[in-house]
Amino acid sequence: MLKVLIPTIMMFPVIWLTSPKWLWTTAAMQSLLIAFVSLMWLNWTSEAGWTSSNTYLATDPLSAPLLVLSCWLLPLMILASQNHINPEPINRQRSYIMLLTSLQAFLIMAFGATEIILFYIMFETTLIPTLIIITRWGNQAERLNAGTYFLFYTLAGSLPLLVALLLLQQSTGTLSMLALQYSQPMQLGSWGHMIWWAGCLIAFLVKMPLYGVHLWLPKAHVEAPVAGSMVLAAVLLKLGGYGMMRMMVILDPLSKELAYPFIILALWGVIMTGSICLRQTDLKSLIAYSSVGHMGLVAGGILIQTPWGFSGAIVLMIAHGLVSSALFCLANTAYERTHSRTMVLARGLQVIFPLAAVWWFIANLANLALPPLPNLMGELMIITTLFGWSPWTIMLTGLGTLITASYSLYMFLMSQRGPTPNHIVGLQPFHTREHLLVTLHLAPIILLVAKPELMWGWCY
Repeated sequence: MLKVLIPTIMMFPVIWLTSPKWLWTTAAMQSLLIAFVSLMWLNWTSEAGWTSSNTYLATDPLSAPLLVLSCWLLPLMILASQNHINPEPINRQRSYIMLLTSLQAFLIMAFGATEIILFYIMFETTLIPTLIIITRWGNQAERLNAGTYFLFYTLAGSLPLLVALLLLQQSTGTLSMLALQYSQPMQLGSWGHMIWWAGCLIAFLVKMPLYGVHLWLPKAHVEAPVAGSMVLAAVLLKLGGYGMMRMMVILDPLSKELAYPFIILALWGVIMTGSICLRQTDLKSLIAYSSVGHMGLVAGGILIQTPWGFSGAIVLMIAHGLVSSALFCLANTAYERTHSRTMVLARGLQVIFPLAAVWWFIANLANLALPPLPNLMGELMIITTLFGWSPWTIMLTGLGTLITASYSLYMFLMSQRGPTPNHIVGLQPFHTREHLLVTLHLAPIILLVAKPELMWGWCY
């Protein structure tokens, strides 16, 4: 754990002391080295379940893939941001890269925490850099409004969690994930216990987000700069799923009855957000709403609490993290050239940027879960689990996958095909940096097809 955490913290002095000429190169290279070192977490040798560096930080097969995803994303965010942050004064550039690096440090401590209270503190701390990135470097005047939505939705959801954790500490005497799995199951049955159950989960359901408490997400995505959108879609939404997986193990007897409304809401959200995507004109907004739909499936898989549900959820989280981040990068490259996110205004880009159209095609196919990509594996495992729980869910999940395929193809056809308008013929070509950026997103997805057990969590 410290092999990755200490170099990440050492990036702060490097960012502030490097000469302006080499700032972006040094930051990208050091973060890429950290990302490659983090791959050692995937080499799982322990049979005890946890590999611990000290009593507070440890990894297990559930947190390892998410930790690697967090580390993998920092060099990609630095690569993606270079073009639009470069014209700013050098101290602002340094501040921006420092915020991204601090986000990685907090995420490593959140996913590696063995104490639930440490996880909670880091879960909340990730709000601060994200909020500054959205409100300071966002694109439109609406960014302050988006930041307010983001902050208050997440805070309102997570305050009940703090109270619930203090009650858990009082009744069991520990908040260590290592000890809680061996403690006596609690006898829960009263109204107070039901409120406690909801308090434990609502923070994570808002963060995921569950349909109904998702209104902050499209706003935050649309107003954020590209790195903000990438880290939100790829890692911060996954904090919600990860927290749910950790807490569901403790909440067991009550979940059988109380999970019903949340599962129904999650599956209804898959259809509703898919339908909203079909009517979107804004490219970033479409990708943001598609994230809500995918996370609805993840929430359903976790709430049912079967090994297949958990495995499918983590596979879909990792695959969705890489794919949606790639889609936001591609949307940003189009935005930097056309200065518009409206899909009707930038059509027929395939004629001008043929290689970029290939990237769009692969990313869209991954988003609609094309076999044999891990997105399909995650969705199939969750759909099978839901079908085993109640055969009626096949109507909702089947319709959801159909709508997902429809809006993914709609997005590709709208942006890449059709007649090219005269006002976008003279756009500057794609840079090597942008091709490298998308390759580093899509290569892991294609490679994970060959060895999916790296992200199956507890179930292998």
